[in-house]
Amino acid sequence: MGNSGFRVSALSLGTMTWGQQSDEHDAAELLRMFLDAGGTLVDSAGSYADGQAEALLGSMLGDVVSRSELVISTKAGLSTLDGRRSINASRGAMLSGLDASLARLGTDHVDIWFAHAWDGNVPLEETLSALELAVRSGRARYVGISNYNGWQTAKAAAMAGFTLVANQSEYSLLKRKPEEELIPAIEDAGLGLMAWAPLGRGVLSGKYRGQIPADSRAAQGPFSGYVEPYLEARSTRIVEAVAMAARGLGRSAPDVALSWLLSRPGVSTAVVGPRNAVQLKELLDAQLAPVPAEIARALEDVSAP
Repeated sequence: MGNSGFRVSALSLGTMTWGQQSDEHDAAELLRMFLDAGGTLVDSAGSYADGQAEALLGSMLGDVVSRSELVISTKAGLSTLDGRRSINASRGAMLSGLDASLARLGTDHVDIWFAHAWDGNVPLEETLSALELAVRSGRARYVGISNYNGWQTAKAAAMAGFTLVANQSEYSLLKRKPEEELIPAIEDAGLGLMAWAPLGRGVLSGKYRGQIPADSRAAQGPFSGYVEPYLEARSTRIVEAVAMAARGLGRSAPDVALSWLLSRPGVSTAVVGPRNAVQLKELLDAQLAPVPAEIARALEDVSAP
């Protein structure tokens, strides 16, 4: 992960849908499949399903998997109440969030802990002090920032009197804005990028080509607005280009999209969020080998911001 000694798998397992679209049985199956395939990093947050995602993961420790098998990532500082997003990255809120996460997970530490979002109402020094205390107290092995833009990342890295190892932000062929400032800032600071929504919130898989499947996120309540921004004409052109590249290479569309992403500067891992075993198997079967240079250039041309 960046310039640190922290090692993670190329794919990380995201848990945003756990406790909502993935029940206990599905989550246990996903976790076991992921670990059996060599995956290590499982990413969660206190805000996912109001803590249910962490609680589900915690219920499996010692039963489905042992704690030593997992590299656990979680986040604090963001919550959603009655559909309204609230950010509080104050020292008190952050540390209370960490303690609540540890209780739900049933562990005395997480491997990496993030400030979930930039909080313009709290001095950055205060947020960073919570991250530092988490490491000094042993409650987190490593710390990072999430959803910070380029200048925010540079400022945090410069002000921290300790090592930030990662920034967790959205990046895919459908969301290339990080290339403008965020990735140069990450590389300059020696951080690694945990890219969330690496398949464009599922759209790059091709499942939405000409339709919205009834069982998809776009068709279901709380996540329909999450997918909707990537269903417009520009995205369609990119999805078709990925599908064409996949046919030509004899690989799947998710494989092409993920392989392109993992070869990009600064990217340490791609956080995938399959809802069931069928979706995860397709991802685990991916080659994750660099796509030929001429195909990569064609994908970059059609997806240029």
